Amino acid sequence: MMRIAYLSTFYPFRGGISQFNTMLYRTLLKQGHEVKAFTFSCQYPAFLFPGKTQYVEDYDAKMAVDTEAILSSINPFSYEKTARAILRWKPDVLYVSYWMSFFAPSLGHVVKRLKKKGIPTLCIIHNVIPHEPHFFDKPLTRLFFNHCAEFVVMNQTVKNDLLRLKPDARYILKPHPLYSQFGAKIAQTEAQQRLGLDSCRKTLLFFGLIRDYKGLDLLIQAMSLLDDSYQLIIAGESYGDFTKYRQLIDASSAKERIFVWNRYISDHEVPVMFSAADVLVTPYRSATQSGVIPIAYHFETPVLATNVGGLKESIEKPGTGLVCLPQADSLASGIHKMFQSGAEVFVENIRKEKKNLSWEAFAEALVQLAETLPAPASR
Repeated sequence: MMRIAYLSTFYPFRGGISQFNTMLYRTLLKQGHEVKAFTFSCQYPAFLFPGKTQYVEDYDAKMAVDTEAILSSINPFSYEKTARAILRWKPDVLYVSYWMSFFAPSLGHVVKRLKKKGIPTLCIIHNVIPHEPHFFDKPLTRLFFNHCAEFVVMNQTVKNDLLRLKPDARYILKPHPLYSQFGAKIAQTEAQQRLGLDSCRKTLLFFGLIRDYKGLDLLIQAMSLLDDSYQLIIAGESYGDFTKYRQLIDASSAKERIFVWNRYISDHEVPVMFSAADVLVTPYRSATQSGVIPIAYHFETPVLATNVGGLKESIEKPGTGLVCLPQADSLASGIHKMFQSGAEVFVENIRKEKKNLSWEAFAEALVQLAETLPAPASR
């Protein structure tokens, strides 16, 4: 058994990375490891955060973790304080989740200090370069990676990005596990009734934070190319002005068949959205991977994805949906083909894939990787 310090975002911060960390943390504890979570006292300064709030709200399921909230991304004095707190706990290894270069200075200081004391870092990479890149991303990320001992990547695209910045990286590739914390699927007709949808129509779902790179505008345009047997759910908070999407919807011949929930979707609403849908559509212009697809797999919802980043890899190989180009006409053609093919074959392949994407198997792979590292010189 290992003694693992885990530094990243956890409850009360919301979002996919926080949920990922919590699921892995809980699994490691169940497997008998000693795990202590260290998190941010300040994750983003308010003026840099584009959404309504960074924090879980009262109506969310509480994925609470016993954490030490100590690291402020914008206070260098907290960097050393965090390193000292982790060193006092005397872990065998530090786990860090990495997803954007904004955190490279704060996390990097901690990782470098622990490295000097003989405690290695295993870095779980969600993105090497952010979806909306900046000139400083590569140099900051390269510096951070140089202090990490080993890496976990979850698709081929992220692996390639890692090796471009650190060709000698020691890594494993292990696909993203399923998000299974949202509960069971409900009857589709019941879910559609709750949402005020027409149960006779084929139902598409766009789910998650709305950002430019996610291509929601392409999907709205695609709806005009489909007949009136299709309807679309848009469920997620817009990080930026929603006006351009609203204008596209209002100008669309399908506007009466597009239903919008432009807000953060609470955990208890997630089963309703996915249970109502026949197909999840991820019309992204760019991507490394998608945390939404593992939610779709949990609810056995087939996926139409664009052939960007790791999306193609996660859909085509297991046969859990279809892949198209990030263009409105290609999306429309792919949607039509999904329903022509029938959902049964995709659902059966999703059920097979679910067996391979357990948190238990993911956690075991990380521990096996960490066990190859030299033990700290002293406890």
